[in-house]
Amino acid sequence: MLKVNAFEAAQAAALPAAEQALIARRERLLGPAYQLFYDQPLHLVRGEGVWLFDSSGQRYLDLYNNVPSVGHCHPHVLAALTRQAGQLNIHTRYLHETVLDYAEKLLSTMPAALGQVMFTCTGSEANDLALRIARDFTGGSGVIVTRYAYHGITASIAELSPSMGEYVPLGRDVRVISPPLHDPADPERVGREFAAEVRAALADMQRCGIRPAALLVDTLFTSDGVFADPPGFLAEAVSAVREAGGLFIADEVQPGFGRTGSHMWGFQRHGLVPDLVTLGKPMGNGHPLAGLVAQPHILERFGRNACYFNTFAGNPVSAAVGLAVLEVIESEGLQANAAQVGGVLKQGLEALAQRFAMLGEVRGVGLFIGVDIVDQQGEPDGGGARQLVNALRQRGVLIGASGLYSNVLKIRPPLCLGQAQAQLFLDALEQVLAGLP
Repeated sequence: MLKVNAFEAAQAAALPAAEQALIARRERLLGPAYQLFYDQPLHLVRGEGVWLFDSSGQRYLDLYNNVPSVGHCHPHVLAALTRQAGQLNIHTRYLHETVLDYAEKLLSTMPAALGQVMFTCTGSEANDLALRIARDFTGGSGVIVTRYAYHGITASIAELSPSMGEYVPLGRDVRVISPPLHDPADPERVGREFAAEVRAALADMQRCGIRPAALLVDTLFTSDGVFADPPGFLAEAVSAVREAGGLFIADEVQPGFGRTGSHMWGFQRHGLVPDLVTLGKPMGNGHPLAGLVAQPHILERFGRNACYFNTFAGNPVSAAVGLAVLEVIESEGLQANAAQVGGVLKQGLEALAQRFAMLGEVRGVGLFIGVDIVDQQGEPDGGGARQLVNALRQRGVLIGASGLYSNVLKIRPPLCLGQAQAQLFLDALEQVLAGLP
């Protein structure tokens, strides 16, 4: 996954000398595991709202980074951070009101049954903690994930992330299933067949003597290529795993915080109350803040026997930042904006797909949309997707790709994207497509 649209060393010779020197310095100091985006990497120096600016002053429309969920360098979030940082920053083994204020506001956005929150610094840590709790509560070890899922980089979670590639082996007790179908003509088939995949995985666990612990899914299946519809299709699969004694963990790192437009959380579109919910990235608008929300009875034994402490998680500065992010989403109507602008964006993409055969299915909801890039035979075209991504970068629009075949344009801008910026992207994409041979 991390190598999709990655810069390759052989391309360095075509870059200006200053950029070549910066890339060489980076490789020498940071080592070979890090990746750069685009055939011509960006040297970014500033962000504002939906815009990023490079070292030459050129601006780019950011349709890729969901981490700054309310916009790059939002003034209200920055003010909260600097104000609290100038007063106190300490860990959670002392009393402080801000983390409690934040916890109350965050939990108020969720069903009442999800009554407690534990803070971490990253989504990887949140999923790692959820896995520990699920295994403790159920006594099981088996976990079901989708074919190209990504849930994090810790040792235990990388084993649940097939998109990390073959070099990172899956855990012995992990079972991988196909992502949901996209079938507007027969929407009931989507949930039925996804549940059948889950039941087959559970049956295989039983044959192997593995007790199930959890079904772990990103509720928009974003790394798999964005599979959002129909709302409610997840319910049968969740029932199946619960009947087998496992829990449902909703990974809301990418779908959450109003991005779907219709709901604050992706699981709400399916009419579900998860056992555990994991959060990350957009939670702090770029500040390292993440967390786990749980039904209290599931935490009871784990909390009593294992306890939990994380030096930086839930500190007053992070809590102030998280609280400010929720305030901005509410005060600026960003969930409604995601619904409105996302609808315009999706309609525009569907119209382009009628004109250009290279665009296949358009899927998604709100401000998270996936577009298949296909060849003349209608097959996945990862090379074509890479070509589009880099051509759009040259026109000042930043976008990425995902999916098993690296052929799905992944559109997930900050929630403050306006209709004018959405149209700018649609115009740029049209111009790129029209210019292709």
